[in-house]
Amino acid sequence: MQYTTLRFIFGDQLNASHSWFKEKSQPDTLYVIAELKQETNYVKHHLQKVVAFFAAMENFANALTKANLNCLHLTLDDTQDDDSLPELLTRLAKHYQCQNIEYQYPDEYRLKKQLADFSQQSEFNVNAVDSEHFLLPFNDIGQHFKPNKPVKMEFFYRAMRKRFNILMDDDNQPRGGKWNFDQQNRNKLKPNDLKEIPEPLCFGHDVSHILKRVEMHKVNTFGECSDTLIWPTTRAEAKQLLDFFCDHLLVHFGQFQDAMTCQSQYQWSLYHSRLSFALNTKMLHPMQVIEQVLTSFDKQPIDIAQVEGFIRQILGWREYVRGIYWQNMPDYASKNALNAKRTLPDYFWHGKTNMNCMHHAITQSLQTAYAHHIQRLMITGNFCLLTAIEPSEVDEWYLGIYIDAIEWVEMPNTRGMSQFADGGLIATKPYAASGNYINKMSDYCKHCSYNIKEKATEDACPFNSLYWHFMLEHEQQLSQNPRIGMIYKNWYKQDESVQQATLKRANWCLDNLEKL
Repeated sequence: MQYTTLRFIFGDQLNASHSWFKEKSQPDTLYVIAELKQETNYVKHHLQKVVAFFAAMENFANALTKANLNCLHLTLDDTQDDDSLPELLTRLAKHYQCQNIEYQYPDEYRLKKQLADFSQQSEFNVNAVDSEHFLLPFNDIGQHFKPNKPVKMEFFYRAMRKRFNILMDDDNQPRGGKWNFDQQNRNKLKPNDLKEIPEPLCFGHDVSHILKRVEMHKVNTFGECSDTLIWPTTRAEAKQLLDFFCDHLLVHFGQFQDAMTCQSQYQWSLYHSRLSFALNTKMLHPMQVIEQVLTSFDKQPIDIAQVEGFIRQILGWREYVRGIYWQNMPDYASKNALNAKRTLPDYFWHGKTNMNCMHHAITQSLQTAYAHHIQRLMITGNFCLLTAIEPSEVDEWYLGIYIDAIEWVEMPNTRGMSQFADGGLIATKPYAASGNYINKMSDYCKHCSYNIKEKATEDACPFNSLYWHFMLEHEQQLSQNPRIGMIYKNWYKQDESVQQATLKRANWCLDNLEKL
């Protein structure tokens, strides 16, 4: 066969609504979806993440073929000799005698640079088009974000609400009289609440053939994955998951979005949508999600706090971190404002730790390739912040372990929001917390071998002493911060002997991270 144009589709560009596919006659165009070594080994990935991407890519290729488009789906068997994407594209273009190579703008800096370099050096005509996924066009990012300039998410979110007329009244004021309802969205799950948590919608894909292929090609992975995959791998399934969220979970989403528990068989899912994989692979469009949530809000007795809390994540936060990423790369990837240098403890790879909150957050992540945002920010992220783990190690772990993790969304969340390594480009303060916060928002502490009420004893919750150690370590920088400066008054009110005992416990914890 011979084609004029080769169009390459990345594994996170499974957007059936893209204008590429709306062209009426395409006999001279070949679409290519390919599993590649370079995409499996740039970081160590969770096995479920690799399998889910490969399964979704295979299904998308089959859908294009059924739509009478020329689609070539290549597995690792077919690309094992291609060391890079440019090598693969060159080989295929020559084989099919193509004149043009086209691709959609990738969402990771490393890929954008790789393809930009390729386009300059290639013997073929290489062109890029928009992925047509995000609400804020790529060329508009510079209107809201400047390199190395802090941007408050709240102001960006309000601008997006106005731009798209989402949850706005006719007088251009926010529906419900407020821009956000955070104060109503910080409830802890009580015993009676645990009984009401719905069983999550999970799928049952046989992925044994993909597992065998991953093993045969010696892809270096971690985490668990059975022969049955629970995640959506088609647009139709992603829509099912969205329907399920709107019908069964949205009603309590905001109320319990920060809550955590270890006392429910559904503790990993709770009222979270788990739509991030479908969104980040572009099987769902963000406006499609927002519009369906708004339709449910109009038809069902759902409080605005639930709806606004969810829409803020999609319309606000998701678009916000993308803007931060693109305006600050590649320098952002090396930021380490707090000079953190320790190594990630081994239990991040197996979950065996005496800290119950850490055990559950890590074990859940290893089992499902998923944890919700508070587990990521205030459990594992908070721990890495307090113990000064090298940000690149934290980045790699988050990028590898979570099924929805693609660098544009992972890095600002981790290096910025979680680790404060960007010096405050995203967060106005470090999200450091003692065990009190974890106890407030979960039941982890009731079932922990450590004592949440102690700071200095041998059985004291490590988060308590580590918190004060962190705050004092960075006192010169943080004491001037209006959001947390007053906290130091609490420290200096304590008896000197209590202070010394607390810091002694913190230093022991830091010297013995692997034993915690």
